[in-house]
Amino acid sequence: MGAGTVVLLRHGRTEWNVAERLQGQTDVALDDVGRWQAREAARALVRTHRAARVITSDLGRATDTAGAYARLVGLDVVPDPRLRERGFGEWEGLTGSEIADGWPERHAAWRRGDDDEGLPPGGETRAQVAERVRAAIEEHASGLDRGDTLVVVSHGAAITLAITAMLGLEPGWRGVVGLTNAHWSQLTRARGGSQPPWRVVAHNVGAAYAPEAWRAGPETGAEQESDTAGMPAG
Repeated sequence: MGAGTVVLLRHGRTEWNVAERLQGQTDVALDDVGRWQAREAARALVRTHRAARVITSDLGRATDTAGAYARLVGLDVVPDPRLRERGFGEWEGLTGSEIADGWPERHAAWRRGDDDEGLPPGGETRAQVAERVRAAIEEHASGLDRGDTLVVVSHGAAITLAITAMLGLEPGWRGVVGLTNAHWSQLTRARGGSQPPWRVVAHNVGAAYAPEAWRAGPETGAEQESDTAGMPAG
């Protein structure tokens, strides 16, 4: 049957996230805030999900995020290059305005979701990414039991496309918002062979911090100010 629950966790913040540079498969490390986010996300995630297996993209920002969670549940991290971010070819390292300046028509088509006219030079199509990430998840999940949880640590576009594929939708469908850094989505396997085979239970879930505090990190006192402080129980 395979794992009944899959949690898809995006990596913590990097300097390129802050600069709004397209990372793709460039191996950009977590920054100080990203490492803090990884630790806080791990602490929050372990309260509700104790994985039977933790798999991750082999890029450093993902493996470091995965390690923060895996240490709490006493598991080794299993790297799989199929979980890497979408390859953006010549656009990696560039900002949106730099891409628009260099490839105005192609960039406009890309923003529209047109994979034919808007494919990054040397990059992957949405369909290619969706299939390789979905296949990796299904393969790792198949070795687990229905009551088990598989935690998958990957990247923004890769996770969005994987969810789309797991819901049986075309890769050009754009109804899933991208995950915030170090946030996750939870999918549960459908019962009785119904279609699609997976259901989204929760999306863009994270540690209990206000968005501004999450982006700023611990230097601003974020560790003391969560968005649940002072809220009534129930």
